[in-house]
Amino acid sequence: MHSPAFKSKVGLAAIKGEKTLAELAQQFDVHPNQITTWESQLLEGAAGVFGQEKAEPKEAAVDLKSLHAKIGELTLANDFLEGALSKSGLLSAKR
Repeated sequence: MHSPAFKSKVGLAAIKGEKTLAELAQQFDVHPNQITTWESQLLEGAAGVFGQEKAEPKEAAVDLKSLHAKIGELTLANDFLEGALSKSGLLSAKR
């Protein structure tokens, strides 16, 4: 399976028309029919590059309230451990 970047590269080379399909097929080691398909897909999708409206930002996939709660829990735990280690002399006061 070929990467999207490779397909784009081959499709653009076909659109340029500087080489025949046979030459491109040999250069990229791909069947000429595949090159024609990628060229068509590239041309069909080109309008989308310039024509797409900016999408509304999607709702966050993560629940921010739960993240803030977790941050609070971890802050309390760190403060507690820092205090306990300082009292026991295991944590220097020069942090």
